[in-house]
Amino acid sequence: MTTAMVPFIGVIHNGTWFLKGLGSNRNVICESYSQETDTWTPVSNGMVNGWRNPSISLNGQLYALDCQDGCKLKVYDGATDSWKKFIDSRLHLGSSRALDAAALVSLNGKLCIIRNNMSISLVDVSSPNKRVESNPHLWENIAGKGPVRSLVRNLWSTIAGRSGLKSHIVHCQVLQA
Repeated sequence: MTTAMVPFIGVIHNGTWFLKGLGSNRNVICESYSQETDTWTPVSNGMVNGWRNPSISLNGQLYALDCQDGCKLKVYDGATDSWKKFIDSRLHLGSSRALDAAALVSLNGKLCIIRNNMSISLVDVSSPNKRVESNPHLWENIAGKGPVRSLVRNLWSTIAGRSGLKSHIVHCQVLQA
């Protein structure tokens, strides 16, 4: 890297690894790594300004959340070097730490929003109709209640080695064979 940093967010997008973090003077910095040239380059464009955690690169698009609980998604537009509103579920869940979106993962071409309380929203980002009101299957809450939520909570608690439910997600990834 050209500058020492403590990274707090990273994503691989279009073959380039982007890291954003705090520099030695506690200033926010961003660098990109190109595997082809084996070089790090400072980045200070519009992507960095609106980029927050969690984020994901999916189907050639870079997505990030536009609300802490994950009820809104934004997408980076490289042509205008800015973030654009992408989709809004119209269902704000709240502002408690339990409802914070902890991870964005890809599952069968769809985007999953996973929250600290183990609730999961599945978003079809490939649909040309981005209006949730006229296309309710675009944004589905698949594990927020009942036996699915209990299964996910119990599985996470077992993996984490904790019997209490006060933990939060640090990282989440989907592995597919």
